[in-house]
Amino acid sequence: MSRPPRIWISTETPARGEIVRVRAQIVHPMETGFRTLADGLALPMDIVTRFRAFLDDDLLLEWLPETAVSQNPYIEFTFAALRSGALRMVWTDASGDFAEASKTLTLAAA
Repeated sequence: MSRPPRIWISTETPARGEIVRVRAQIVHPMETGFRTLADGLALPMDIVTRFRAFLDDDLLLEWLPETAVSQNPYIEFTFAALRSGALRMVWTDASGDFAEASKTLTLAAA
């Protein structure tokens, strides 16, 4: 995971209860391990095996991608903003490498 993940959120200052849309993408080859080189040797499997999104320490979403996911995986999800906090996303691949990205959410004053 050579480049930092790209993340976008619909608003960094949502009203309480507002639905926040999150879009996230990471650059990753997602090699399935099923392809072979010209010499017949298989390319080793190298896939993202886990994605987690947190608001502070509370888990919002966990996704366990498998070999059918294309390279540079993109994910989009929503959640209701009930409080301010750090929105943190973590991608982990089969080799144990991980990438992390975050944004701060601050509830708008009522």
